[in-house]
Amino acid sequence: MTSFRFRRGTLTTGQQRNWETLWPVLGRDLEIGPERIPEPQLDLDAMFGRDNPKVLEIGSGTGISTAAMAEAEPDVDVVAVEVYKPGLAQLLGLVDRNGLTNVRLIRGDASIVLRELIPSSSLTGVRLFFPDPWPKSRHHKRRFVQTGTLELIADRLVPGGVLHIATDHAGYAEWIAEKLATQDADRPHVVQLTRESPILLERPTTKFEGRAEREGRYVSEFVYTRPIPPASASGDTLDGSPA
Repeated sequence: MTSFRFRRGTLTTGQQRNWETLWPVLGRDLEIGPERIPEPQLDLDAMFGRDNPKVLEIGSGTGISTAAMAEAEPDVDVVAVEVYKPGLAQLLGLVDRNGLTNVRLIRGDASIVLRELIPSSSLTGVRLFFPDPWPKSRHHKRRFVQTGTLELIADRLVPGGVLHIATDHAGYAEWIAEKLATQDADRPHVVQLTRESPILLERPTTKFEGRAEREGRYVSEFVYTRPIPPASASGDTLDGSPA
């Protein structure tokens, strides 16, 4: 069962202008439906025209955090995935106004993006901020954080790459902690980060998070990393040299 839900919304005049002028340049729509053809893998370096660290943000919302963190790290390229068209249009406006050249956008199911578009060992970071908690027990299988998803994310990260999750839902935080604690160490997995992060971890406080704090909801954060193999093992590291 996928966590994907196609969210509709009406664009403002400014957002519609952003969509018409900027989306063809910076954005990409994924096919949906049972008859869709599997997506080809992305050439992430060609997507940005350079060989720099790549971060995948899953569920970028209105793009406030996306744009702020991209502006703070101009040498890191960000692929923002979202299904809500007005949110993507707002992010396009932020990218344009702030002169950001390191953000690209995808509209579609993040599970498909991870499975089909992102190559193995290609991401320096994956960000998952405030995912839908699907609070009802019968919907827990729709939650994005699952054992298989964590394994997939770990495979897409380079050794030393970081998974950063934030949620203000106490039940989902417990769920995430349990999934992280029960990973199969013989499969691609992540462990708690205990060294310096290769990407920015400081998030701006959005209106959504501010409301959560006023309502007494504590924000839980999880910062994990794909283990770096021992020096005697071979494989890619953050700088592309043998590990």
